[in-house]
Order: sequence, then C-alpha cells, then structure tokens
Amino acid sequence: MSRFAPLALAGTLLLGACSDSVTQSEVLHSPENTLEARAPAPGTDAIATIAINAGFDELLSALVYVDEELDTGLVDLFLNGTDQFTVFAPTDEAFENLYGLLSTVLGTDIDGITAVPPGVVLDVLLYHVAEGRRAANSVLPRRGERTITPLLGETFQVRSDGTIRDGLSGVRDGDASIVAANITASNGLIHVIDEVILPPSIVAALTGS
Repeated sequence: MSRFAPLALAGTLLLGACSDSVTQSEVLHSPENTLEARAPAPGTDAIATIAINAGFDELLSALVYVDEELDTGLVDLFLNGTDQFTVFAPTDEAFENLYGLLSTVLGTDIDGITAVPPGVVLDVLLYHVAEGRRAANSVLPRRGERTITPLLGETFQVRSDGTIRDGLSGVRDGDASIVAANITASNGLIHVIDEVILPPSIVAALTGS
C-alpha cells in the first residue's frame, strides 16, 4: 500500500462531493488571499482537506512520514481536529529548494522528505504551525519585525513586507516570503510561504556552528 493511501482515502471521502476544488496555483494567485485582505470567517474544510485539494504534496508527504515513523497523529489533527491553528504552508517548490540546499550542505543527495530523519522533519513541521487563528494583520507588523512563537518553541520573525527571518536567514539566497495569506479553514488559517523555514537549532546542527 502507498504511504499516501490513508491520506488519499481521507481526501477522497472528504472532497468527493466538492465542486469548488482549487489548485495550488489558484490559491497562490487568488486576490482574496493577499497580505492586505481582511481576516475571513472560518471555512467549511479542514486545513488538511485544503492542502489535499490544492496539491501541497510535499507538505502532505512530510505529515504522513512523521505519522508513520513516529505515530504523531498530525494528519488526524489537521484533518479532523477542532483546535485552531495557523499554518505557514510551504509550496512544493519550497521543499524542492530545501532538498537542494540540504544536498549541498550535507554533501549527499537528499531527493525527498524520507531522506531526512523523521525527528528532524517533525521539528520542522512544528516550526511551521502556531496556535490559534492568526490572520495576516496579527502576523505582519506595521513596521519592523513581529516575533512568532510556533509549536516547536523556537521563534521566527515576520517583517512588514511579508518576509520571514528564520534560522536560514543569511545562509540561503533571500528569505522566505508569505505569498498568499488568510486561506480560511474550519480549524484555522493557512499562510502560504515560498521557502521551508528552519529553526536555528537545526541549522546549527547542520552547519556545525
């Protein structure tokens, strides 16, 4: 059975009757999901349902991977849970960029999420999720930076232009950016980002600094 079978089955059951499915590209380019948009009311679909529907395949792969290896229950949390979360969701291209960076830093071929230790993947995932329903106006500061404390505990900073200062700032070319905001779910909000962000502790371990 495919690693994605449980998640794919859940997605099929939940989305089979939906006629308003959107692609990742449509999510990114919707005028309703800009940084300036007002916070929307809760949606009808769960965070994981939206991710399945919009084709965030690499993010979903990471969730399934840590569920299978560490029994974390993250898929169920984001698919069926009622607690509210804000997810900074990297695009598939963002994950591909990360694999390329890791391959260069480690000197070995990282061709997918399963080439990374599951404990590290879990920490990275938890670094992308904050408690509560945080719309763009509570994430982006009017000026300077705003500190976000995700579930992992290590913080990152969001600037007024939507760029993010994380453990990779100064290591890669350019910082991550929020490219679509306020995608509403029944159990939270999604802000799409164009790079995977890493906590300083993981970057220090990778670089030996």
